Amino acid sequence: MRALLPSPRFDVSRELEVDVVDMTHDGRGVARVNGKAVFVAGALPGERVRMLVEVRKKHFDEGRTLDVLQASADRVQPKCPHFGRCGGCTLQHLQAESQIVVKQRVLQENLERIGHVQAERWLSPLTDQPWGYRRKARLGVKYVAKKGAALVGFRETNPRFLAELQRCEVLVPAVGERVGELAELVQSLDAREHIAQIEVAAGDAQTVLVFRHLQALSAADRDRLRAYGERSGLGILLQSGGVDSVQALWPEQIDLDFRIPAYDITLKFKPLDFVQVNAGMNQRMIALALQLLDPQPSDRILDLFCGLGNFTLPIARCAANVVGVEGDSGLVQRARENAVLNGLPTAEFFAADLTQDVRAEPWVKGGFNKLLLDPPRSGADAVIPQLPLDTVQRIVYVSCHPASLARDAGVLVRDYGFQLKAAGVMDMFPHTGHVESIALFER
Repeated sequence: MRALLPSPRFDVSRELEVDVVDMTHDGRGVARVNGKAVFVAGALPGERVRMLVEVRKKHFDEGRTLDVLQASADRVQPKCPHFGRCGGCTLQHLQAESQIVVKQRVLQENLERIGHVQAERWLSPLTDQPWGYRRKARLGVKYVAKKGAALVGFRETNPRFLAELQRCEVLVPAVGERVGELAELVQSLDAREHIAQIEVAAGDAQTVLVFRHLQALSAADRDRLRAYGERSGLGILLQSGGVDSVQALWPEQIDLDFRIPAYDITLKFKPLDFVQVNAGMNQRMIALALQLLDPQPSDRILDLFCGLGNFTLPIARCAANVVGVEGDSGLVQRARENAVLNGLPTAEFFAADLTQDVRAEPWVKGGFNKLLLDPPRSGADAVIPQLPLDTVQRIVYVSCHPASLARDAGVLVRDYGFQLKAAGVMDMFPHTGHVESIALFER
């Protein structure tokens, strides 16, 4: 790992022996030296480590582990040889069973500290396969002229640098086992200095790569990319500008979809569309969300931030009526097409920016008795005050950021008379500090 440059106002880097007493939400150990917090990458609670201080600030220092002098019983050997340099995973040195415990503690602390609420009961954590799970990713690309080599991978722990990867253990194997190949492919291109990124998207039957290029590709480069697609079986697409510029190179027809077998649903999507990163966890998450929501044949249900209809269409199998609302008009169009594909006319979809004033939107006055929220990291605080919640008896909130969930939970309990009946974590991103969670609110 490259060292971060210390501020010139402080002393130069130095080594320390510290006892680690806690862990941050992003997976760093926490120690204290003369009362000052020290954050230590690669260290676990209960360990004594020798560390290098790399950044010194007024209220805390930061650094990384050099040697583990006394190891935690929860420490394991990271599977990935790039661990510690690549910033994609920060928890591979912690056994998977303990990772989810840490994430549940993060959620609990956020609910209590930010929302001033407590869950009446804790749901059993949801987990799935910890390796080869990532079906969506954006790989950075950089050609280093001095080395005469191309790099393909994720940002290092120091985000100024791109990690040089040969493989990735969390990407779907069709791509994860070929990261080194992709670097060689980029290096072989005439446009090697003008490839900005490679987007990965995997459906159930097909996996594709979208090459973002900053200048037009030569006929020779297009031939090289096409040949790689034919050889590897990966679909190859080109992106010269915005989302609408994506075009298939090989094969001519790209069809991405995934099944939700429990509800006999097929969702078609485009390579740059948002879908849940972890396919196995998505199946489990949908099942849990619907179990908590408990849709009945007489229910009218509102699904906000609905995307492609990931929750909306399974709900439509059970409820009288469900309305999905999403800010991305392209996703809304795909959701409507997916409703037709799956024979679900009771599912309606609307495009609306849920961070703006939506009180005049026709769907707001639909008389819903249940609500599902699946907002981005910023949460749902902008839309909650605009909803006619007096008719809503049950809310299921799926969150990708525990602080936002905690804030919104406090509002729902304090201002709208709901109770936080249950909460739990879901390991959507194993080996990372990312905390996905779910909560049930009832009158």
